[in-house]
Amino acid sequence: MKINNTLIGLALLPLGMSALAQEDKESTGEHFEEVIVTAEFRRTELMDTSASVSVLGAQDIQQRAAQHLEEVLNLAPNVNFAGGTSRGRYFQIRGVGDRSQFQEPLNPSVGLRVDGVDFSGIGAIGTLFDVEQVEVLRGPQGTLHGANALAGLIDIRSSAPTEDFYHRVDATVGDYDTTSLGVVSSGPITDTLLYRVAVEQFNSDGYTENNFLGDNNTQERDELTARGRLRWLLSDQHRIDIGLTYIDVDNGYDAFSLDDPRETISDEPGRDSQESLALSLQTSSSFSRFELQTLFSYANSDSEYSYDEDWTFEGFHPEGYSSTDSYLRERDSLSAELRLVSSESSRLFGGRSDWAVGIYYLANDEDLDRRYTFAGPFDSEFDTETWAAYGQIDTALSERLTLITGLRLENRDTDYSDSNAVAFNPDKDLWGGKLALEYDWMDNTLAYASVSRGYRANGVNGGILASIDATDDPEVIAGLNSVRTFDEETLINYEVGLKSRPLDGTLRLRAALFYMDREDLQVRGSFLIPQEGGATTFIDYTSNAAEGENYGAEVELDWLASENLQLWANLGWLETELEDYVNVFGEDLSGRDQAQAPAYQFSLGGRYDFGRGFFLRLEVEGKDEFFFSDRHNAQADSYELVHGRLGYSRDNWSVALWGRNLTDEDYTVRGFGGFGNDPRNDYLVEDYVQLGEPRMVGVDLSMSF
Repeated sequence: MKINNTLIGLALLPLGMSALAQEDKESTGEHFEEVIVTAEFRRTELMDTSASVSVLGAQDIQQRAAQHLEEVLNLAPNVNFAGGTSRGRYFQIRGVGDRSQFQEPLNPSVGLRVDGVDFSGIGAIGTLFDVEQVEVLRGPQGTLHGANALAGLIDIRSSAPTEDFYHRVDATVGDYDTTSLGVVSSGPITDTLLYRVAVEQFNSDGYTENNFLGDNNTQERDELTARGRLRWLLSDQHRIDIGLTYIDVDNGYDAFSLDDPRETISDEPGRDSQESLALSLQTSSSFSRFELQTLFSYANSDSEYSYDEDWTFEGFHPEGYSSTDSYLRERDSLSAELRLVSSESSRLFGGRSDWAVGIYYLANDEDLDRRYTFAGPFDSEFDTETWAAYGQIDTALSERLTLITGLRLENRDTDYSDSNAVAFNPDKDLWGGKLALEYDWMDNTLAYASVSRGYRANGVNGGILASIDATDDPEVIAGLNSVRTFDEETLINYEVGLKSRPLDGTLRLRAALFYMDREDLQVRGSFLIPQEGGATTFIDYTSNAAEGENYGAEVELDWLASENLQLWANLGWLETELEDYVNVFGEDLSGRDQAQAPAYQFSLGGRYDFGRGFFLRLEVEGKDEFFFSDRHNAQADSYELVHGRLGYSRDNWSVALWGRNLTDEDYTVRGFGGFGNDPRNDYLVEDYVQLGEPRMVGVDLSMSF
């Protein structure tokens, strides 16, 4: 493990962390505040959850000056994201997850929910203004969340309405003409009706210089976040929550170059936008025998992903090669869920068993309009309808030992058709679940062992089917025929864990060991077909490797070292391997690491409160090298990043100087290999990368009243 010892030393200086402290107070107190996990059947304290869960609170977000999920996810061990977009919107947990989407439909491996609304596969919506916490659940969520959570779930929960009036204004200025302005207003409308409204506008030129156009904002970020929530307290037993979310991410995309990745020469830079409007209605009613919970949601999302495919300007390539590619998608999503959760009076088996049962419905209708220079217009419709029933029983076998059993049965009906006359209509029954034992070892220690099963749906490679008749090469035709469709993937996760609060509750330890057995794991690949004039046509596809295994460990430590000092360490270790996988080019990749799966990740740091309102936070994060894809051998190098925040807080206002990537390290978030794109070296096969954020420095000002 090549980690700069100096950086680790900086992170372990007496500088406490703010992630677990109250908002910029002068002292931390002697015990941690309670952290509640809400993405389970019942609201459960983090240290009492028999699963590997990270909760990133409002202070993690604020102290990093984070605008988007990609800027805080590295705080959670064994969680990664892929670039190739203006924002990291494809996520991987324990090495399992998607990396991109082009023409083909996507069956997500990592679920993404925002205030209960499913946005799996369209993660640009992950802006973080006025978010109370982000919960990262690692491992298959086969009982509660189903097909979109094979590897885990990322759950974003915005701040709730308050019973007292609360108003706040946040402003930021930073490098690359970065500015943001946000306002929050919350309080009672009547004694029983509460409201909260939050609006923020974020802008930045981005950190790409387009030398051909003489423009420094072709990778700009223009992101509007607006949230509104109403809470109607009908009585002590009945509550209704209504949420309205509008997020407009209208960013540029100009990230790849033949030379310096931060200096492009494209003449037609692309866009990476997502405009989403979501409405949700949640109810909670407590009766004598059970609690009734319902959730209804509707979301509409329009997105554009476009780019200059040749990365250059007209005339740079011989024979006039110049092209653009764009993908315009519209997705309508409708969901409904009804759940019954037992009360104390309705426990089963002599009062020893809590239970929960529910039914779930999700309909996603997605339309794609693709426009590509070297092909005619392409349109497709991808509609999925999912019905599921689930249940879980938690049975106390003794005073300290609890058995948890959960099962989910799901039917997924898919209807795919496109302008190439490809049609695919599978109807698949799927199942997942969990079996776990919890043991209250001591009053402040929980040990658990679990087996959980997740699943990911099957599908069709429409681009492959449409290309079979476009070539007369028998070898190419045979390869295309071998990946016409792909099967569902299943994953069984074996896990043991420990959660403890030693040192009189001033230390919190969460640790887990896991082994994941993947059957028919879905892997992404591409056919590379040379065209006249130097062009290369990519035909993406999904296929199945016979097996794969992922195993490793996660450790999260939080320590209140003194009244003024807080420290933390989040560590992830991961080993992955492809088994019995030969790709369409005949390459045997058995034994190779899976893509987007660094062998280690870490986040270390702390915060120190000097008194009189002054505080300082330093942290260092890093990860090992990893393959970008299962298709080629391009890799991201290992790296370490240093972040810091120096601030002053008094009464109802605060000001802080912050910096991310303070050492200005170049690191990669996406890469491609196995093809040539540069006529100056006769299209020699090379690797090309997209760099992550350079050093960013800014100032935050916040006032509440």
